[in-house]
Amino acid sequence: MSLTSSPPRPRVLSGMRPTGPLHLGHLVGVLTQWARYSKTAEAFFEIADLHAYTTEFEDPAKIRDARNAMVAAWLAAGVDPNRSTIFLQSGVPEIGELHALLSMITPVSWLERVPTYKGQIDALGQRIATYGFLGYPLLQLCDIAIVRGQYVPVGRDQLAHLELGREIVRRFNHLYGDGAEILIEPQPTLSEFSEVPGIDGRKMSKSYDNAILIADDEAITTKKVRSMVTDPLKVRRGDPGRPEICPVFALWRFVNPLRVDGIASECRSGALGCVQDKSDFAEQLNAFLRPIRERYAGYMRDPARIEQIVADGTARTRDIGARVLADVKRAMRLI
Repeated sequence: MSLTSSPPRPRVLSGMRPTGPLHLGHLVGVLTQWARYSKTAEAFFEIADLHAYTTEFEDPAKIRDARNAMVAAWLAAGVDPNRSTIFLQSGVPEIGELHALLSMITPVSWLERVPTYKGQIDALGQRIATYGFLGYPLLQLCDIAIVRGQYVPVGRDQLAHLELGREIVRRFNHLYGDGAEILIEPQPTLSEFSEVPGIDGRKMSKSYDNAILIADDEAITTKKVRSMVTDPLKVRRGDPGRPEICPVFALWRFVNPLRVDGIASECRSGALGCVQDKSDFAEQLNAFLRPIRERYAGYMRDPARIEQIVADGTARTRDIGARVLADVKRAMRLI
């Protein structure tokens, strides 16, 4: 490399399951980070449709129908398709083959100890206690490994999945590497806004019906903000508030961080009432989302453009994946 050459950009992999419309939590917690990565890293963004089948296997049309809207939201949020790779998981069969190979060396007990496994079954029932759901973290590793991903943006609830993946990589390299690093141990990167409160104060989620959707119009957004819970001890406008426990205040930090200190001070002193605060925030939030929503609508009017972006990215991912898979097979003496 010459003295004037730029160092290689770090390779990042992240993805989402197409199971429904995206919301403010996705935008705050994930997509703003993705937009930065699409410009500063060699970024791969996955439409994780196979992962969606672990819980939505009874409704395949829902998964199919959600794909374009999800990608439109990514692009509207600033993900640059010319500087990153957007691909369809099911369009890369190399992922499935790598999953089969790595499953041969992955102890079932490792998969069963993942905290989210039992928690999700307790929450969603035995209906999802399938082989695919048990192997979800291994398939996640294969998504990463197939492009030699170095960094993975994750929330704290996914750290155990990634650490399991790192253990499997170490086991594979120990068994077959002969001292070489055939597969890379991916590193996590945590978002500052990895958990975003919904209108009821719980984590914003489609399943809780507490989300402000990117596709909502301004009137619906305003109505949802006005219904948000705030500090239960601040009953009247003059009562001192506790902004640190207020979901509205948590969202102010993202929408207009320059106002955060002033709002916190006025809330604590009792000068700012919750009704006024929510009215101000709804106005700011709609202004913040307006250009994103306009871009989203534009992409949704042009599905062929979205599909071409995905097709191009999927082809590129397959090219890379074929080389990774060949390395794995050679290490395992399969070729």
